[in-house]
Amino acid sequence: MRAGRRWYRGDCHVHSLRSQGADQTPAQLVAAARAAGLDFIAVTEHNTAAAYDEWRALAGDDLLVIPGQEVVTGTGHWLALGLAPGQEVEWRYGVRDDAVHRHLDEVRRSGGLCVAAHPYAPYPSGTFMYPYEGFDAVEVWNGQWTSDLPWNADNEAALAEWGRTLAHDVHRGSWRPAIGNSDAHLEGQLGTPHTVALADEPSTPALLTALRTGRTWIAAATTIDLTFEAHTAVSSTPAGIGERLETGGEPVVVQLEVHGVPSGTVTFHTERGTTHRAPLPADGGPGVVEWRTSAAESPFVRAEIRHPTGHMAALTNPILLR
Repeated sequence: MRAGRRWYRGDCHVHSLRSQGADQTPAQLVAAARAAGLDFIAVTEHNTAAAYDEWRALAGDDLLVIPGQEVVTGTGHWLALGLAPGQEVEWRYGVRDDAVHRHLDEVRRSGGLCVAAHPYAPYPSGTFMYPYEGFDAVEVWNGQWTSDLPWNADNEAALAEWGRTLAHDVHRGSWRPAIGNSDAHLEGQLGTPHTVALADEPSTPALLTALRTGRTWIAAATTIDLTFEAHTAVSSTPAGIGERLETGGEPVVVQLEVHGVPSGTVTFHTERGTTHRAPLPADGGPGVVEWRTSAAESPFVRAEIRHPTGHMAALTNPILLR
């Protein structure tokens, strides 16, 4: 794997046959991750982290395996990523027990990351009933699992709620990044979607920092790529995803370049909702969309890219404007 500061692709919600409903071995999933061109995965078995040693033995210089757990409580699921060796997270509680924050704190004290998982999953206990407060990120895009579609109504609902809370939270000075994962249980699901993270190196601490700070975007496939930046006429360097642009009151130019989404549609989103829309080339070649705004109009801008069917191809965390 090419190291150094760059964008790394990974899937942070992966199940082997040790989780209910899954049929793949760790070896099969690691092979699938390598075949898909991923740089990292997180093992998130249901309510256990005991099998991590087997996964770790399958990792290598070309693929990082992050220890984790899907915490399946009675009133919602969450991901504990970057667990310490031997650490497991308690799961026997629900929203009425007022216990979740104690366990979130335990994970964070060990350097881990806490993610609200598939908030609108349409099955018992899958719908997320806890407040987002205390979580580090929200899984707005969850994969196919029992569906034949990579983008479903529950993802649309999760994205809409995250977008609404983003506008409020940015004004408060604290916001939760979006991530996307496959929630792979069955063959062929891993990596659809996955999160692309800008990190200094392919290590667990560096990647968790990228996820925590929102230097990430989500892709439906490794064939999709993008660059999203904002600058002013006087700024020496542009700001990218998850970064803040000090505008000095100057007009802002937002530029998105997308590869791999034939005849797709780009939309830009601010605290005012959808503020700009533009088409992408029919051949899937590079398409560049520019738009002008200001920090006075909105303290952030983010992008969505959809296929002609309306299904999501990619989406970004915001660029912050001040």
